[in-house]
Amino acid sequence: MENAIPAVVPSNVLPLREGDRTYRTPPHNLEAEQALLGAILLNNATFHRVAEFLLAEHFAEGVHGRIYAAIAKLIERGQIANPVTLKNLFDQDGALAEIGGAQYLARLATSVVTIINAEDYGRTIYDLYLRRQLIAIGEDTVNDAYNHDLDRLAAAQIEQAEKKLFDLAVNGQHEGGFRAFTQALAEAITMAETAFKRSGRTTGVSTGFTDLDKLLGGLHPSDLVVLAGRPSMGKTALATNIGFNAAKAYRPTRGADGKLTAEDGAVIGFFSLEMSAEQLATRVLSEESGVASDRIRRGDVSHDDFGKFVQASQKLSSVPLFIDDTPALTIAGLRTRARRLMRQQGLGLIIVDYLQLLRGSGDGMENRVQEISEITRGLKALAKELNVPVLALSQLSRAVEQREDKRPMLSDLRESGSIEQDADVVMFVFREEYYLSRGEPTRRPEENDEKFNERYTRWQERLEQVHGTGEVIIAKQRHGPIGKVTLRFDGETTRFDNFVRGDHLPDERY
Repeated sequence: MENAIPAVVPSNVLPLREGDRTYRTPPHNLEAEQALLGAILLNNATFHRVAEFLLAEHFAEGVHGRIYAAIAKLIERGQIANPVTLKNLFDQDGALAEIGGAQYLARLATSVVTIINAEDYGRTIYDLYLRRQLIAIGEDTVNDAYNHDLDRLAAAQIEQAEKKLFDLAVNGQHEGGFRAFTQALAEAITMAETAFKRSGRTTGVSTGFTDLDKLLGGLHPSDLVVLAGRPSMGKTALATNIGFNAAKAYRPTRGADGKLTAEDGAVIGFFSLEMSAEQLATRVLSEESGVASDRIRRGDVSHDDFGKFVQASQKLSSVPLFIDDTPALTIAGLRTRARRLMRQQGLGLIIVDYLQLLRGSGDGMENRVQEISEITRGLKALAKELNVPVLALSQLSRAVEQREDKRPMLSDLRESGSIEQDADVVMFVFREEYYLSRGEPTRRPEENDEKFNERYTRWQERLEQVHGTGEVIIAKQRHGPIGKVTLRFDGETTRFDNFVRGDHLPDERY
Protein backbone atom coordinates (compact mmCIF):
# COMPACT_ATOMS: atom_id res chain seq x y z
CA MET A 1 0.00 0.00 0.00
CA GLU A 2 1.31 3.43 -0.93
CA ASN A 3 0.38 5.10 2.38
CA ALA A 4 1.56 2.27 4.60
CA ILE A 5 3.62 3.39 7.54
CA PRO A 6 7.20 2.15 7.23
CA ALA A 7 8.32 -0.11 10.04
CA VAL A 8 10.72 1.64 12.37
CA VAL A 9 13.45 -0.82 13.30
CA PRO A 10 15.63 0.26 16.24
CA SER A 11 19.33 0.08 15.47
CA ASN A 12 20.01 -2.35 18.31
CA VAL A 13 17.62 -5.03 17.02
CA LEU A 14 19.38 -7.88 15.19
CA PRO A 15 17.68 -10.55 13.08
CA LEU A 16 17.09 -13.78 15.00
CA ARG A 17 17.71 -17.10 13.29
CA GLU A 18 15.33 -19.98 13.94
CA GLY A 19 16.48 -21.94 16.96
CA ASP A 20 18.90 -19.17 18.04
CA ARG A 21 18.36 -18.50 21.77
CA THR A 22 21.48 -16.41 22.37
CA TYR A 23 19.83 -13.04 21.69
CA ARG A 24 16.35 -11.74 22.40
CA THR A 25 14.99 -8.32 21.58
CA PRO A 26 13.51 -6.33 24.48
CA PRO A 27 9.69 -6.39 24.46
CA HIS A 28 8.18 -3.61 22.36
CA ASN A 29 5.24 -2.92 20.07
CA LEU A 30 6.06 -0.32 17.44
CA GLU A 31 2.63 -0.69 15.81
CA ALA A 32 0.91 0.30 19.07
CA GLU A 33 3.20 3.32 19.36
CA GLN A 34 2.41 4.39 15.79
CA ALA A 35 -1.34 3.86 16.31
CA LEU A 36 -1.35 5.95 19.50
CA LEU A 37 0.63 8.82 17.98
CA GLY A 38 -1.65 8.82 14.94
CA ALA A 39 -4.76 8.90 17.12
CA ILE A 40 -3.42 11.88 19.07
CA LEU A 41 -2.46 13.76 15.90
CA LEU A 42 -5.94 13.11 14.52
CA ASN A 43 -7.71 14.21 17.72
CA ASN A 44 -5.71 16.02 20.40
CA ALA A 45 -8.33 15.19 23.05
CA THR A 46 -7.00 11.62 22.92
CA PHE A 47 -3.80 12.83 24.57
CA HIS A 48 -5.58 13.43 27.89
CA ARG A 49 -6.58 9.75 28.10
CA VAL A 50 -2.93 8.70 28.40
CA ALA A 51 -1.13 11.80 29.70
CA GLU A 52 -1.62 10.77 33.33
CA PHE A 53 0.58 7.69 33.09
CA LEU A 54 2.48 7.79 29.77
CA LEU A 55 5.74 9.73 29.31
CA ALA A 56 8.07 10.15 26.33
CA GLU A 57 10.70 7.82 27.81
CA HIS A 58 8.17 4.98 27.90
CA PHE A 59 8.32 4.56 24.12
CA ALA A 60 10.64 1.85 22.87
CA GLU A 61 11.54 3.82 19.73
CA GLY A 62 13.32 7.07 20.54
CA VAL A 63 11.84 8.91 17.56
CA HIS A 64 8.33 8.11 18.75
CA GLY A 65 9.25 9.40 22.20
CA ARG A 66 10.43 12.73 20.74
CA ILE A 67 7.24 13.04 18.69
CA TYR A 68 5.14 12.36 21.81
CA ALA A 69 7.11 14.93 23.83
CA ALA A 70 6.63 17.58 21.15
CA ILE A 71 2.90 16.84 20.95
CA ALA A 72 2.62 17.13 24.74
CA LYS A 73 4.45 20.46 24.76
CA LEU A 74 2.13 21.99 22.16
CA ILE A 75 -1.06 20.69 23.81
CA GLU A 76 0.03 21.92 27.24
CA ARG A 77 0.56 25.39 25.70
CA GLY A 78 -3.02 25.29 24.43
CA GLN A 79 -1.95 24.90 20.78
CA ILE A 80 -3.02 22.34 18.21
CA ALA A 81 -0.62 19.47 17.57
CA ASN A 82 -0.86 18.11 14.03
CA PRO A 83 1.56 17.30 11.19
CA VAL A 84 1.51 20.94 10.05
CA THR A 85 2.38 22.52 13.43
CA LEU A 86 4.98 19.84 14.12
CA LYS A 87 6.63 20.05 10.67
CA ASN A 88 9.14 22.75 11.54
CA LEU A 89 10.14 20.98 14.74
CA PHE A 90 11.13 17.84 12.87
CA ASP A 91 12.58 19.17 9.63
CA GLN A 92 16.00 19.17 11.26
CA ASP A 93 15.58 15.84 13.09
CA GLY A 94 18.01 13.46 11.40
CA ALA A 95 16.44 10.30 12.81
CA LEU A 96 13.00 11.36 11.58
CA ALA A 97 14.42 12.26 8.19
CA GLU A 98 15.63 8.69 7.73
CA ILE A 99 12.03 7.39 7.85
CA GLY A 100 10.44 10.11 5.74
CA GLY A 101 10.71 13.33 7.74
CA ALA A 102 7.54 15.36 8.26
CA GLN A 103 5.70 13.12 5.82
CA TYR A 104 5.96 10.35 8.40
CA LEU A 105 3.81 12.45 10.75
CA ALA A 106 1.17 12.87 8.05
CA ARG A 107 1.07 9.13 7.37
CA LEU A 108 0.66 8.47 11.11
CA ALA A 109 -2.45 10.66 11.19
CA THR A 110 -4.02 9.55 7.91
CA SER A 111 -3.63 5.83 8.59
CA VAL A 112 -5.68 5.90 11.80
CA VAL A 113 -8.96 4.02 11.57
CA THR A 114 -10.31 4.77 15.07
CA ILE A 115 -9.24 6.53 18.26
CA ILE A 116 -11.39 4.37 20.54
CA ASN A 117 -8.51 2.05 21.45
CA ALA A 118 -6.01 4.83 22.12
CA GLU A 119 -5.94 4.29 25.90
CA ASP A 120 -5.39 0.56 25.41
CA TYR A 121 -2.45 1.34 23.13
CA GLY A 122 -1.04 3.64 25.81
CA ARG A 123 -1.30 1.01 28.52
CA THR A 124 0.33 -1.57 26.24
CA ILE A 125 3.26 0.78 25.64
CA TYR A 126 3.59 1.44 29.34
CA ASP A 127 3.41 -2.24 30.29
CA LEU A 128 6.15 -3.07 27.80
CA TYR A 129 8.27 -0.23 29.24
CA LEU A 130 7.93 -1.78 32.71
CA ARG A 131 8.96 -5.15 31.29
CA ARG A 132 12.08 -3.60 29.75
CA GLN A 133 12.91 -1.99 33.09
CA LEU A 134 12.48 -5.35 34.83
CA ILE A 135 14.91 -6.89 32.35
CA ALA A 136 17.43 -4.10 33.04
CA ILE A 137 17.11 -4.59 36.82
CA GLY A 138 17.53 -8.34 36.38
CA GLU A 139 20.66 -7.89 34.25
CA ASP A 140 22.14 -5.44 36.77
CA THR A 141 21.38 -7.86 39.61
CA VAL A 142 23.06 -10.75 37.79
CA ASN A 143 26.13 -8.68 36.90
CA ASP A 144 26.45 -7.34 40.46
CA ALA A 145 26.22 -10.87 41.83
CA TYR A 146 29.00 -12.07 39.48
CA ASN A 147 31.15 -9.10 40.48
CA HIS A 148 32.58 -10.39 43.77
CA ASP A 149 33.23 -7.21 45.76
CA LEU A 150 34.47 -7.84 49.31
CA ASP A 151 33.25 -4.41 50.41
CA ARG A 152 29.68 -5.12 49.29
CA LEU A 153 27.94 -8.05 50.88
CA ALA A 154 25.28 -10.10 49.10
CA ALA A 155 22.66 -8.84 51.57
CA ALA A 156 23.39 -5.26 50.49
CA GLN A 157 22.97 -6.25 46.83
CA ILE A 158 19.64 -7.89 47.65
CA GLU A 159 18.41 -4.74 49.39
CA GLN A 160 19.53 -2.61 46.44
CA ALA A 161 17.64 -4.86 44.02
CA GLU A 162 14.56 -4.73 46.25
CA LYS A 163 14.76 -0.94 46.32
CA LYS A 164 14.89 -0.75 42.52
CA LEU A 165 11.91 -3.10 42.25
CA PHE A 166 9.96 -1.14 44.85
CA ASP A 167 10.68 2.18 43.11
CA LEU A 168 9.57 0.65 39.80
CA ALA A 169 6.40 -0.68 41.43
CA VAL A 170 5.59 2.70 42.99
CA ASN A 171 6.24 4.58 39.74
CA GLY A 172 4.24 1.96 37.87
CA GLN A 173 1.03 2.50 39.82
CA HIS A 174 -1.15 4.59 37.52
CA GLU A 175 -4.53 3.34 38.69
CA GLY A 176 -5.01 6.38 40.94
CA GLY A 177 -6.89 9.53 40.13
CA PHE A 178 -10.13 11.14 41.14
CA ARG A 179 -12.80 9.29 43.06
CA ALA A 180 -16.38 10.38 43.39
CA PHE A 181 -17.05 12.18 46.67
CA THR A 182 -19.97 9.85 47.37
CA GLN A 183 -17.57 6.91 47.40
CA ALA A 184 -15.20 8.64 49.83
CA LEU A 185 -18.19 9.67 51.96
CA ALA A 186 -19.44 6.08 52.16
CA GLU A 187 -15.99 4.93 53.32
CA ALA A 188 -15.91 7.66 55.97
CA ILE A 189 -19.31 6.55 57.30
CA THR A 190 -18.15 2.92 57.37
CA MET A 191 -15.08 3.96 59.34
CA ALA A 192 -17.25 5.87 61.83
CA GLU A 193 -19.53 2.84 62.18
CA THR A 194 -16.53 0.63 62.93
CA ALA A 195 -15.34 3.09 65.57
CA PHE A 196 -18.79 3.14 67.18
CA LYS A 197 -18.78 -0.65 67.51
CA ARG A 198 -15.39 -0.69 69.20
CA SER A 199 -15.19 -0.38 72.95
CA GLY A 200 -12.63 2.43 72.77
CA ARG A 201 -14.55 4.42 70.13
CA THR A 202 -11.41 4.68 67.98
CA THR A 203 -11.23 4.77 64.18
CA GLY A 204 -7.66 3.47 64.25
CA VAL A 205 -5.59 1.08 66.34
CA SER A 206 -6.23 1.77 70.02
CA THR A 207 -3.17 2.70 72.10
CA GLY A 208 -4.75 1.23 75.24
CA PHE A 209 -4.65 4.63 76.98
CA THR A 210 -8.08 6.22 77.33
CA ASP A 211 -7.11 9.91 77.29
CA LEU A 212 -4.61 9.44 74.48
CA ASP A 213 -7.19 7.64 72.35
CA LYS A 214 -9.71 10.44 72.97
CA LEU A 215 -7.21 12.98 71.64
CA LEU A 216 -5.91 10.91 68.70
CA GLY A 217 -8.84 8.63 67.92
CA GLY A 218 -6.31 5.80 67.85
CA LEU A 219 -3.44 5.35 65.40
CA HIS A 220 -4.93 5.79 61.94
CA PRO A 221 -4.12 3.62 58.91
CA SER A 222 -1.56 5.13 56.48
CA ASP A 223 -0.35 7.59 59.15
CA LEU A 224 3.27 8.14 60.14
CA VAL A 225 3.28 8.78 63.89
CA VAL A 226 6.53 10.02 65.43
CA LEU A 227 7.10 9.51 69.17
CA ALA A 228 10.12 11.53 70.32
CA GLY A 229 11.88 12.20 73.59
CA ARG A 230 15.23 12.56 75.32
CA PRO A 231 17.00 9.46 76.68
CA SER A 232 15.39 7.93 79.80
CA MET A 233 12.05 9.61 79.15
CA GLY A 234 10.40 6.27 78.33
CA LYS A 235 10.04 6.28 74.52
CA THR A 236 10.67 2.56 74.14
CA ALA A 237 8.56 1.78 77.20
CA LEU A 238 5.58 3.73 75.84
CA ALA A 239 5.94 2.26 72.35
CA THR A 240 6.17 -1.24 73.82
CA ASN A 241 3.10 -0.61 75.96
CA ILE A 242 1.14 0.67 72.94
CA GLY A 243 2.18 -2.31 70.80
CA PHE A 244 1.47 -4.83 73.57
CA ASN A 245 -1.92 -3.27 74.36
CA ALA A 246 -2.92 -3.45 70.69
CA ALA A 247 -1.67 -7.04 70.36
CA LYS A 248 -3.58 -8.17 73.48
CA ALA A 249 -6.77 -6.57 72.15
CA TYR A 250 -6.45 -8.24 68.74
CA ARG A 251 -9.71 -9.89 67.62
CA PRO A 252 -9.71 -11.12 64.03
CA THR A 253 -12.85 -11.36 61.95
CA ARG A 254 -13.38 -12.71 58.45
CA GLY A 255 -14.85 -10.27 55.96
CA ALA A 256 -17.21 -10.90 53.07
CA ASP A 257 -14.22 -11.40 50.76
CA GLY A 258 -12.88 -14.17 52.99
CA LYS A 259 -9.91 -12.15 54.26
CA LEU A 260 -9.09 -11.79 57.95
CA THR A 261 -9.36 -8.26 59.31
CA ALA A 262 -8.93 -6.86 62.80
CA GLU A 263 -12.20 -6.17 64.56
CA ASP A 264 -10.14 -4.70 67.38
CA GLY A 265 -6.45 -4.45 68.20
CA ALA A 266 -3.75 -5.30 65.67
CA VAL A 267 -0.97 -7.64 64.64
CA ILE A 268 2.27 -5.85 65.58
CA GLY A 269 5.54 -5.74 63.68
CA PHE A 270 8.19 -4.33 66.06
CA PHE A 271 11.54 -3.34 64.53
CA SER A 272 13.89 -3.00 67.50
CA LEU A 273 17.16 -1.55 66.18
CA GLU A 274 18.41 -0.53 69.63
CA MET A 275 17.42 -3.40 71.94
CA SER A 276 17.62 -7.14 71.33
CA ALA A 277 14.48 -9.24 71.12
CA GLU A 278 15.35 -10.79 74.50
CA GLN A 279 15.64 -7.38 76.16
CA LEU A 280 12.32 -6.32 74.69
CA ALA A 281 10.72 -9.58 75.82
CA THR A 282 12.08 -8.95 79.33
CA ARG A 283 10.29 -5.62 79.40
CA VAL A 284 7.02 -7.17 78.27
CA LEU A 285 7.41 -9.97 80.83
CA SER A 286 8.11 -7.41 83.57
CA GLU A 287 5.05 -5.40 82.59
CA GLU A 288 2.74 -8.42 82.58
CA SER A 289 4.14 -10.15 85.69
CA GLY A 290 4.76 -7.05 87.82
CA VAL A 291 8.35 -8.14 88.60
CA ALA A 292 10.93 -5.35 88.19
CA SER A 293 12.83 -5.68 84.90
CA ASP A 294 16.24 -5.07 86.51
CA ARG A 295 15.58 -7.94 88.94
CA ILE A 296 14.73 -10.23 86.02
CA ARG A 297 17.98 -9.30 84.28
CA ARG A 298 20.04 -9.92 87.43
CA GLY A 299 18.25 -13.19 88.18
CA ASP A 300 17.13 -11.77 91.54
CA VAL A 301 13.79 -13.59 91.51
CA SER A 302 11.98 -15.79 93.99
CA HIS A 303 9.91 -18.95 93.58
CA ASP A 304 6.77 -16.79 93.69
CA ASP A 305 8.15 -14.73 90.83
CA PHE A 306 8.55 -17.85 88.69
CA GLY A 307 4.90 -18.61 89.31
CA LYS A 308 4.07 -15.13 87.99
CA PHE A 309 6.30 -15.77 84.96
CA VAL A 310 4.40 -18.96 84.12
CA GLN A 311 1.04 -17.18 84.32
CA ALA A 312 2.33 -14.26 82.27
CA SER A 313 3.87 -16.51 79.61
CA GLN A 314 0.57 -18.35 79.18
CA LYS A 315 -1.14 -15.02 78.46
CA LEU A 316 1.65 -13.86 76.15
CA SER A 317 1.89 -17.06 74.11
CA SER A 318 -1.03 -16.14 71.85
CA VAL A 319 -0.21 -12.42 71.47
CA PRO A 320 0.48 -11.52 67.80
CA LEU A 321 3.64 -9.49 68.48
CA PHE A 322 6.56 -10.07 66.09
CA ILE A 323 10.03 -8.63 66.80
CA ASP A 324 12.85 -7.99 64.33
CA ASP A 325 16.04 -6.92 66.12
CA THR A 326 18.35 -6.71 63.08
CA PRO A 327 20.81 -3.84 63.72
CA ALA A 328 21.53 -1.07 61.17
CA LEU A 329 18.58 -2.12 59.01
CA THR A 330 18.07 -0.16 55.79
CA ILE A 331 14.73 1.40 54.93
CA ALA A 332 14.56 -0.95 51.91
CA GLY A 333 15.14 -3.97 54.13
CA LEU A 334 12.51 -2.81 56.63
CA ARG A 335 10.02 -2.33 53.83
CA THR A 336 10.65 -5.85 52.47
CA ARG A 337 10.25 -7.49 55.87
CA ALA A 338 7.09 -5.54 56.66
CA ARG A 339 5.49 -6.60 53.38
CA ARG A 340 6.50 -10.21 54.06
CA LEU A 341 4.91 -10.10 57.53
CA MET A 342 1.77 -8.59 56.01
CA ARG A 343 1.51 -11.52 53.60
CA GLN A 344 2.25 -14.21 56.20
CA GLN A 345 0.48 -12.99 59.36
CA GLY A 346 -1.45 -9.86 58.49
CA LEU A 347 -0.22 -6.58 59.92
CA GLY A 348 -2.01 -3.77 61.74
CA LEU A 349 0.77 -1.63 63.25
CA ILE A 350 4.48 -1.15 62.58
CA ILE A 351 6.75 0.16 65.36
CA VAL A 352 10.30 1.35 64.65
CA ASP A 353 12.72 1.88 67.56
CA TYR A 354 14.25 4.14 66.54
CA LEU A 355 14.29 6.24 63.38
CA GLN A 356 17.89 7.55 63.54
CA LEU A 357 19.27 3.98 63.66
CA LEU A 358 17.82 3.17 60.24
CA ARG A 359 20.04 3.54 57.18
CA GLY A 360 19.12 4.98 53.81
CA SER A 361 19.99 3.48 50.45
CA GLY A 362 23.42 5.10 50.57
CA ASP A 363 23.21 6.24 46.94
CA GLY A 364 23.96 9.93 46.53
CA MET A 365 23.40 10.77 50.19
CA GLU A 366 25.54 13.88 50.73
CA ASN A 367 24.69 14.29 54.41
CA ARG A 368 22.69 12.87 57.28
CA VAL A 369 19.77 15.28 56.76
CA GLN A 370 19.20 13.90 53.24
CA GLU A 371 19.40 10.35 54.56
CA ILE A 372 16.81 11.06 57.29
CA SER A 373 14.58 12.66 54.65
CA GLU A 374 14.77 9.49 52.58
CA ILE A 375 13.97 7.38 55.65
CA THR A 376 10.93 9.42 56.73
CA ARG A 377 9.57 9.49 53.17
CA GLY A 378 10.09 5.73 52.98
CA LEU A 379 8.23 5.14 56.26
CA LYS A 380 5.34 7.34 55.13
CA ALA A 381 5.20 5.55 51.76
CA LEU A 382 5.18 2.18 53.56
CA ALA A 383 2.30 3.30 55.81
CA LYS A 384 0.26 4.26 52.73
CA GLU A 385 1.21 1.15 50.76
CA LEU A 386 0.23 -1.30 53.51
CA ASN A 387 -2.55 0.96 54.87
CA VAL A 388 -1.34 0.60 58.46
CA PRO A 389 -0.03 3.16 60.97
CA VAL A 390 3.74 3.37 61.42
CA LEU A 391 4.89 4.45 64.90
CA ALA A 392 8.50 5.62 64.61
CA LEU A 393 10.52 6.64 67.65
CA SER A 394 12.94 9.54 67.36
CA GLN A 395 15.69 11.13 69.42
CA LEU A 396 15.69 14.80 70.38
CA SER A 397 18.58 17.23 70.18
CA ARG A 398 20.50 18.39 73.27
CA ALA A 399 18.87 21.82 73.03
CA VAL A 400 16.24 20.58 75.51
CA GLU A 401 18.84 20.31 78.25
CA GLN A 402 19.87 23.96 77.87
CA ARG A 403 16.43 25.35 78.72
CA GLU A 404 14.87 25.84 82.13
CA ASP A 405 11.61 24.34 80.88
CA LYS A 406 12.64 20.91 79.61
CA ARG A 407 9.37 20.19 77.81
CA PRO A 408 10.26 19.39 74.19
CA MET A 409 9.12 21.32 71.13
CA LEU A 410 8.98 20.51 67.42
CA SER A 411 12.21 22.42 66.84
CA ASP A 412 14.00 19.95 69.16
CA LEU A 413 13.59 17.08 66.69
CA ARG A 414 16.86 15.98 65.16
CA GLU A 415 16.80 16.79 61.44
CA SER A 416 13.39 18.25 62.28
CA GLY A 417 12.63 19.55 58.78
CA SER A 418 11.90 16.17 57.19
CA ILE A 419 10.52 14.45 60.31
CA GLU A 420 8.10 17.25 61.14
CA GLN A 421 7.04 17.59 57.50
CA ASP A 422 6.42 13.91 56.74
CA ALA A 423 4.81 12.93 60.06
CA ASP A 424 1.03 13.04 60.42
CA VAL A 425 1.32 13.05 64.22
CA VAL A 426 4.26 14.14 66.39
CA MET A 427 4.15 13.16 70.06
CA PHE A 428 6.69 13.84 72.82
CA VAL A 429 7.06 11.81 75.98
CA PHE A 430 8.22 13.87 78.98
CA ARG A 431 8.75 12.97 82.62
CA GLU A 432 9.35 16.00 84.84
CA GLU A 433 10.19 13.69 87.74
CA TYR A 434 13.39 12.66 85.93
CA TYR A 435 14.73 16.21 85.87
CA LEU A 436 13.41 17.20 89.31
CA SER A 437 15.00 14.19 91.02
CA ARG A 438 18.37 15.17 89.56
CA GLY A 439 17.99 18.86 90.36
CA GLU A 440 17.83 18.87 94.17
CA PRO A 441 18.25 22.52 95.27
CA THR A 442 21.50 23.55 96.92
CA ARG A 443 22.07 26.59 99.09
CA ARG A 444 22.97 29.74 97.21
CA PRO A 445 25.60 32.09 98.72
CA GLU A 446 23.13 34.94 99.15
CA GLU A 447 20.36 32.77 100.66
CA ASN A 448 19.52 32.54 104.34
CA ASP A 449 18.05 29.45 105.96
CA GLU A 450 14.47 30.62 105.62
CA LYS A 451 14.64 31.26 101.88
CA PHE A 452 16.52 28.04 101.19
CA ASN A 453 14.06 25.97 103.26
CA GLU A 454 11.13 27.58 101.46
CA ARG A 455 12.62 26.78 98.03
CA TYR A 456 13.53 23.27 99.13
CA THR A 457 9.98 22.68 100.41
CA ARG A 458 8.51 23.81 97.06
CA TRP A 459 10.85 21.42 95.27
CA GLN A 460 9.76 18.52 97.50
CA GLU A 461 6.09 19.31 96.99
CA ARG A 462 6.48 19.50 93.22
CA LEU A 463 8.45 16.25 93.18
CA GLU A 464 5.65 14.52 95.10
CA GLN A 465 3.06 15.89 92.68
CA VAL A 466 4.80 14.53 89.57
CA HIS A 467 6.08 11.32 91.14
CA GLY A 468 5.20 8.30 89.03
CA THR A 469 3.72 10.36 86.18
CA GLY A 470 4.63 11.14 82.61
CA GLU A 471 3.24 13.42 79.91
CA VAL A 472 2.52 12.68 76.27
CA ILE A 473 2.52 16.00 74.42
CA ILE A 474 0.72 16.01 71.04
CA ALA A 475 2.63 18.77 69.22
CA LYS A 476 1.26 18.07 65.72
CA GLN A 477 -1.82 16.24 64.47
CA ARG A 478 -3.29 16.49 60.99
CA HIS A 479 -6.62 14.94 62.02
CA GLY A 480 -7.39 16.75 65.26
CA PRO A 481 -6.28 19.03 68.06
CA ILE A 482 -2.95 19.19 69.83
CA GLY A 483 -2.78 18.82 73.60
CA LYS A 484 -1.28 17.01 76.56
CA VAL A 485 -2.12 13.70 78.22
CA THR A 486 -0.92 12.63 81.67
CA LEU A 487 -0.11 8.96 82.26
CA ARG A 488 0.96 6.94 85.29
CA PHE A 489 4.52 5.57 85.03
CA ASP A 490 6.06 2.71 86.98
CA GLY A 491 9.83 2.87 86.64
CA GLU A 492 10.46 -0.63 88.00
CA THR A 493 8.40 -2.38 85.36
CA THR A 494 8.77 0.42 82.72
CA ARG A 495 5.01 0.46 82.37
CA PHE A 496 2.67 3.32 81.53
CA ASP A 497 -0.95 3.22 82.70
CA ASN A 498 -4.02 5.42 82.56
CA PHE A 499 -3.78 8.26 85.04
CA VAL A 500 -6.68 8.75 87.45
CA ARG A 501 -6.74 12.49 87.95
CA GLY A 502 -7.63 13.89 91.35
CA ASP A 503 -7.11 17.53 90.60
CA HIS A 504 -5.15 19.65 88.16
CA LEU A 505 -1.40 19.54 88.64
CA PRO A 506 -0.10 23.13 88.94
CA ASP A 507 2.64 24.28 86.59
CA GLU A 508 4.52 26.33 89.16
CA ARG A 509 8.28 26.12 89.13
CA TYR A 510 10.48 25.79 92.20
